[in-house]
Amino acid sequence: MSEALCKICGLTRPQDVELCQYLGVDITGFIFAGSSPRAVSVEAAAAMPRGPALRAGVFAGADARVVLNTAQQARLDLIQLHGGEDVPFCRAVGPERVIKVLWPERMKPGALERELERFAPVAAYFLLDAGISGGGSGKALALEDLWRVIPPRPWFLAGGLGHLNLDRTLAAFAAFASAPVGVDLNSALENAPGIKNHALIRRAMTILNNYNGHKPATLEKHP
Repeated sequence: MSEALCKICGLTRPQDVELCQYLGVDITGFIFAGSSPRAVSVEAAAAMPRGPALRAGVFAGADARVVLNTAQQARLDLIQLHGGEDVPFCRAVGPERVIKVLWPERMKPGALERELERFAPVAAYFLLDAGISGGGSGKALALEDLWRVIPPRPWFLAGGLGHLNLDRTLAAFAAFASAPVGVDLNSALENAPGIKNHALIRRAMTILNNYNGHKPATLEKHP
């Protein structure tokens, strides 16, 4: 059983980032799409606590030059694309760090596989999300629709994942022809958009650590 990575997105407060770093979250996500209630400024993201976790920036409809400038200023490791960015766009911002988001529910049969193949040369990861656009909706994907999908790149599962359904979602990975490399958590861990609930983050990380076969002994000691 491979360990599942954890990405927590929509972070807006230093104390939430600090807890994620402490608990071993693999990727911290910051949203730069101005229409999102979880959006942060470049300056705010750059000032967030650093640690072992990779830093991902979420963009939708931004100019490639803006994305590149933001990535440099905010010290981003990964660029998550939520808009209609095409193959040349992904190539321009760096295929080695692109997380390309796709929405299976809005695609006709066979379209998801075609999109995965089309973007495979210009993406390091895929992220399959619920709904038809955006993110942070709290809606979950129908897992049975993805069991036979074999993405040509490692992929993250997103959509309404949190302490209430994470355990059974992780258990279902065994049924996938190509299991996700990790999970993307956001709205299910919040008191309000961008305001993370520390108790829910801890509970989600406990579930994930149990699935991965380890649990930090000091999990409950962080204030």
